[in-house]
Amino acid sequence: MEVLRLHGKPGVCALRLALVHRVCYPSADFGELVVTKKSKKVAVLMGGFTTERDVSLRSGAAIARGLRAKGHTVTEVDIESREFVLPAKTDVVFIALHGEFGEDGELQSMLEARGVPYTGSGPESCRIAFDKRLTREALVAAGIPVPPGEILRAPTPLCPIDLPAVVKPTRQGSSVGCHRVLDADDWYETVRDALSYNGEAVVETYIPGRELTVGIVGERVLPLVEIRAPGGCYDYRAKYTAGITEYLCPAPLKMAETEEVQALAGRVFEVLKGRGLGRVDLRMTPEGGFYVLELNSIPGFTETSLLPKAAAVAGLDFPDLCDRILNLALAAC
Repeated sequence: MEVLRLHGKPGVCALRLALVHRVCYPSADFGELVVTKKSKKVAVLMGGFTTERDVSLRSGAAIARGLRAKGHTVTEVDIESREFVLPAKTDVVFIALHGEFGEDGELQSMLEARGVPYTGSGPESCRIAFDKRLTREALVAAGIPVPPGEILRAPTPLCPIDLPAVVKPTRQGSSVGCHRVLDADDWYETVRDALSYNGEAVVETYIPGRELTVGIVGERVLPLVEIRAPGGCYDYRAKYTAGITEYLCPAPLKMAETEEVQALAGRVFEVLKGRGLGRVDLRMTPEGGFYVLELNSIPGFTETSLLPKAAAVAGLDFPDLCDRILNLALAAC
């Protein structure tokens, strides 16, 4: 058994950038990658010590079931601190750890230092994607549209942009601390809450219209999912309160709109150096324009989560999806 720590020798698992150029809708051919048919010893890392712990535990348990259904030997590792025991002779790690440590590049750096293959994007890609300020900077530099906004590090008496606006911590996932502000009287307390998580928040113009999300697996862009949340705001309550949000997959868009969104999502994945899997969230205006909100490098992964739903529409069931992502991790080394 080995205790993983932050320091170690440089790893042997080389990063490989998966460039996304092909649009595959509504189904995709996932049959071209065959790494091995042998059972692998897989450690599924889950849990963590952030506000996303419960979501991560559900994702990890679902992934473990899916991999066992494909014949792999799976150990579920509940991460409770930055030091943890990785099972001996682990062939590959499947990361289901949302939020800080699992999604911000720190864990990925640890695994690379020990030469352990793992699923998903590399350390630098995760570091940027997890930080909404860094994501905005990278996307703007690449000419990708994002909502107008500003970064705040202290409360201001007035919102610096016109209302309605969306304010959220720069380093939280699952819409934790995310609020839509409609009334100036609500601004100060809302921004104080957003800043309480990591001392930095982004305030963006609220983009009216439709909420869309696009899953990516390897070099395949999946069918779109439209999210119809109550009041048009996909916040923590809308995500995790059963039955109040409607999900449509494939999203009822025109083919040209669908192809435009998928191409844009692929471009985001490329710019942020995504690898293996990810999910790009966007808004579509009533006039047909698109704004990118973020890239989720480790999206939710229960059988009912959005990326698995889209993969199923594309012809990939949940166990095959888990196995596919595992093979992508092994192929990247």
